[in-house]
Amino acid sequence: MRAVILAGGEGTRLRPLTYTVPKPLLPIGNRPFLEHQLTWLAGHGVTEVVLSIGYRPDAFTGRFAGGVVDGLTLTLAVESEPLGTAGAIRYAAETGFADLSGDTSEPGRFLVCNGDVLTDLDVTALVRFHDESGAEATISLTRVEDPSAFGVVPTTPDGRVLGFVEKPPPGQAPTDWINAGTYVLEASVLRSIPAGRAVSIERETFPSLLARQARLFALASGGYWLDIGTPANYLQANIDRLAGGESLCPPDVTVAAGAVVESSVLGPGVVVGEGARVVRSVLLEGARVEAGARVVDSVVGAAAVVGPGAVVEDVSVIGPGASVPAGARLAGARVGSPMATPR
Repeated sequence: MRAVILAGGEGTRLRPLTYTVPKPLLPIGNRPFLEHQLTWLAGHGVTEVVLSIGYRPDAFTGRFAGGVVDGLTLTLAVESEPLGTAGAIRYAAETGFADLSGDTSEPGRFLVCNGDVLTDLDVTALVRFHDESGAEATISLTRVEDPSAFGVVPTTPDGRVLGFVEKPPPGQAPTDWINAGTYVLEASVLRSIPAGRAVSIERETFPSLLARQARLFALASGGYWLDIGTPANYLQANIDRLAGGESLCPPDVTVAAGAVVESSVLGPGVVVGEGARVVRSVLLEGARVEAGARVVDSVVGAAAVVGPGAVVEDVSVIGPGASVPAGARLAGARVGSPMATPR
């Protein structure tokens, strides 16, 4: 089984963290998010993965220069310009699948995954449903309390897609099952995507399949699903990796006498000063929380410093290399750094 992972976005909602690190490489539980995805796919029999990337490609080439992760063969497809979700899928497949060499080639069935969704979706069951349905394309669905910020996908009882409703007004969605960002596609779908321009699979490719009455199906899943693309969700993804309120710290973390660390993830080289308190937070590599400071429900970027007695709370994000002055109080803040700029 083969897969394309869409990992080319700039992660604007996670700035300033993503000024220096692409979103798929931000750590979840002290391991790059993308590696969690690769392990998940390998566990369902995927052997080849093509990463569709565009933003800061050097970060990916540096991390995955060997071309093999968890037994997966990894190929990088670097977009010179944004191609949209469908355009990126076509470009990645043409770049990474050796048996695709023209309009008449058959690359066969393959998976597509969004590079910002942490999930335990049963991919094996999704592929089996796709095969049993004789589908041309199959969309995984997840249930959310408020579907107004998502693409809603109503279906028949047997899973045939009836339509697409993008970000319906609150209370007006026909269902609370949304597009979860994992697909099984046949070669025919790939060939239907126009080359050389930006194409959205959600707004153009899938609706066009529906319009020509193609076999377009969807499968609902009740498993874990989280879009990590906002500070609150990135923080939640890290907290969800912890068990029983414990914290996760590498051996080289320093926690001074009298400091308290609760339900938090501390990266390599982190220092927590005397009497400081860190609760439900993420401190990335080399971050420092000085004496008496408090960090609650927040993210402190790599090599950033929270000064003595400062308070950082309410899903604040302190960017890489940034400093919070002694005694400052920040709530829901975004603190950047002069060295942190896009591209």
